[in-house]
Amino acid sequence: MNTFSRLSALALLLSASAMPLAAQDTANATIHADQPGPVVQPEVFGQFMEHLGTGIYGGVWVGEDSSIPNDAGYRTDVLEALRAIKVPMVRWPGGCFADEYHWRDGIGPREDRPVKINTNWGGVNEDNSFGTHEFMGFAQRLGARTYVSANVGSGTPAETSQWVEYMTAAAGTTMLAREREANGHRDAYKVDYLGIGNELWGCGGNMRAEYASDLTNRFAAFAKTGNGPMLKIAAGPSDADYEWTDTMMRISGKYIDGLALHYYTRPRMEKWEDKGPALSFPEAEWASTLANTLNMDEYITRHSAIMDVHDPERRVMLAVDEWGTWYDPAPGSNPGFLQQQNSLRDAMVAALNINIFTKHAERVRMAAIAQMVNVLQAMLLTDGERMVKTPTYHVFDLYVPWQGATSLPVELDTPEYRNGDIAIPAISVSAVRDTAGAVHVALVNVDPNQAHPVSIRLDGVNARSASGRVVTASAMDAHNTFDRPDVVAPQDFSGARVSGGTLTATLPAKSVVVLQLR
Repeated sequence: MNTFSRLSALALLLSASAMPLAAQDTANATIHADQPGPVVQPEVFGQFMEHLGTGIYGGVWVGEDSSIPNDAGYRTDVLEALRAIKVPMVRWPGGCFADEYHWRDGIGPREDRPVKINTNWGGVNEDNSFGTHEFMGFAQRLGARTYVSANVGSGTPAETSQWVEYMTAAAGTTMLAREREANGHRDAYKVDYLGIGNELWGCGGNMRAEYASDLTNRFAAFAKTGNGPMLKIAAGPSDADYEWTDTMMRISGKYIDGLALHYYTRPRMEKWEDKGPALSFPEAEWASTLANTLNMDEYITRHSAIMDVHDPERRVMLAVDEWGTWYDPAPGSNPGFLQQQNSLRDAMVAALNINIFTKHAERVRMAAIAQMVNVLQAMLLTDGERMVKTPTYHVFDLYVPWQGATSLPVELDTPEYRNGDIAIPAISVSAVRDTAGAVHVALVNVDPNQAHPVSIRLDGVNARSASGRVVTASAMDAHNTFDRPDVVAPQDFSGARVSGGTLTATLPAKSVVVLQLR
């Protein structure tokens, strides 16, 4: 080789090393539909409603005399929107509120119910007009299963036992069943899940794990339903508190059916008082929020491993019954109401979490996003007669086929999205086969600047085409308002191709794409 050729070759090598190759920007995956995993339980898409801000009052319940269109006091627009995404389960009455809630305050004629101060959330009056019967009526209108959180922090086992009896005893059998009938509901209610307290390590009583476990055993022993099975969910850990999980499973594992895990995604993790804004954030906080979201995978993995030691048959579920984003309160709002806008960034957070839950479907058999309406990472926002669907709502809509579907293992080799010191996988994938046999694939591109091609080998899938919908927008903090409700909304996605057993597509920057293979 002459000198000119050697220099030309060297220049070509240097230029190639300085520029990323196209293959480095492509995510390559394999979906093993021939090796099906566990079912993604519908309850993984559960919702959480707490007596907090306008999450219930004004958000769900307006009363029969309201000028806002309603069905026996429940907002008609909210009911219709939640039915459309097939809400499978609702958790109530809290949250921190649950461990100060006494169920008798919320039954009987509404005008006779006591007014109290909501000491946890905003110091406002709580008139108890939304109580047991109202919650059960709401769940029945949605066709949703019920998750009732019992008061362990300031209540007694007798109080919880009597509440369960009041709700579930057969008509005419006990004094409490007759009292329920006198209050307007003859037939027994169904309590599908009973929470044994909430965050007993914190607002539920600041307890040690050993003491909380003993209390859990005591409350669980006396909570007996008269209307079919009722699964009992213990107050589990927050974030990476693995010692709590070990203690609770060691002492209470055989008495419970589930262990709750709480984890909130925040852009800034250094101080709880400084979380970061919901809107007008820099790209660095887009990156930190999504990086922090991915901690959920590690937490579930490590908590599950501890549970495996005490419960190798995996009878006890890991119930992620509080998850989602938590930002600084919306400017001008009551800080105790936890109001925040919901942007495209929240849509990404929702999709990433759902993909993680799908990966861990064997242990994670129930979850509840916090919260359903007007609070934290809400599905819906309301203001008087107006209602708007958030980007998070639209992601839940895209993932409806995951409810009750069989998870399919995915191998993924993805480029990274980098911002400063943060480097995370640019692409996230999950796949399921629904009960009718159709395969659905969810693809998330967290890179806010660059589209990424994906190439997915389909093992065990006989498909010829793919179509679906995409959620994306031009700005990282794009969001829906009452005046502009469709800034972020699903659009048809026709850019996917299937050929020779391989699915290919190019994912727009900052997008969630869900496809059905045909």
